[in-house]
Amino acid sequence: MPQRPEVERTRESDMDRCHDSIPPRAGVGLRAKHFATVLERAPAISFFEVHAENFMGAGGPPHRYLTAIRQRYPLSLHGVGLSIGAAGALDRGHLMRLRQLIERYQPGLFSEHLAWSTHGRSFLADLLPVPYTTETLHCVVRHIDQVQEALGRQMLLENPATYLAFADSAYAEGDFIAEVVRRTGCALLLDINNVHVSCTNQQWDPGRYLDTYPLAHVREIHLAGHSRIEDEAGRPLLIDSHDGPVCRPVWRLYTRVLDQLGAVPTLIEWDSKLPAWGQLEREAARANRLLSSQAQRHRGNALPAAAMTRPLDEDHRIPGAFG
Repeated sequence: MPQRPEVERTRESDMDRCHDSIPPRAGVGLRAKHFATVLERAPAISFFEVHAENFMGAGGPPHRYLTAIRQRYPLSLHGVGLSIGAAGALDRGHLMRLRQLIERYQPGLFSEHLAWSTHGRSFLADLLPVPYTTETLHCVVRHIDQVQEALGRQMLLENPATYLAFADSAYAEGDFIAEVVRRTGCALLLDINNVHVSCTNQQWDPGRYLDTYPLAHVREIHLAGHSRIEDEAGRPLLIDSHDGPVCRPVWRLYTRVLDQLGAVPTLIEWDSKLPAWGQLEREAARANRLLSSQAQRHRGNALPAAAMTRPLDEDHRIPGAFG
């Protein structure tokens, strides 16, 4: 843990002046190793994101640092422990701690995973996949409804990184996620590294995956690195390890998504084997260059107001539109 910062006690008015919205620029996942660097250098990062479970204690150094950083930057909150896909009930105590954390820091976005990590009173330190069945759909929808009601806000659901497929799945992943969105009104966090990992491991076509994914509901994008091993047949097996730079195939998929959506808040995730701060800045800068390019392209493709009133046939759709 870095040395304790010399920070004045936060006043409510200080927090009120913080920008709650997350800009359509690149942010960085905030880890303890970089707390002091961020406060000392005040880098030109558009937002930071933290894992909610790292800040569920009542006080101490983590909160002192996060409070000081929150006074200067927009914040996004990312959960890893709600176990949205578990068959059992949500942990109400965990949900209430999450609500208190959101009330304290007023993040612009809150997201969680389409996964499960609990069984009875046991907690598993992993994000495990769910079968895409009608029974799972009802369970996930019920849990998201409970989360959004308890928090009083829309949550974002993140697509998983997967290593196997369930034989009894009745939905394709994109169709399952689209149905969850339709029934709950939640939005989506599109983790493009997860798309690359899953498509490689499952031998899916990533372009076709994105074609079936409900991109219109994406409110945030994650970019991360992964590790590569081989399975017993010598085929590549990718592990969603968040321990390295974003690879070229993920950057290419990211560009494809931006071509359809325009600029979307984008997070650089790097959770283990943490690099020096400068490398994270360079990753964020690369994402920002792509975001700026796409924003300019979308502005250049905008039609005059009069043209927007005319119906569009299949050959004359507005770039980036859906349907």
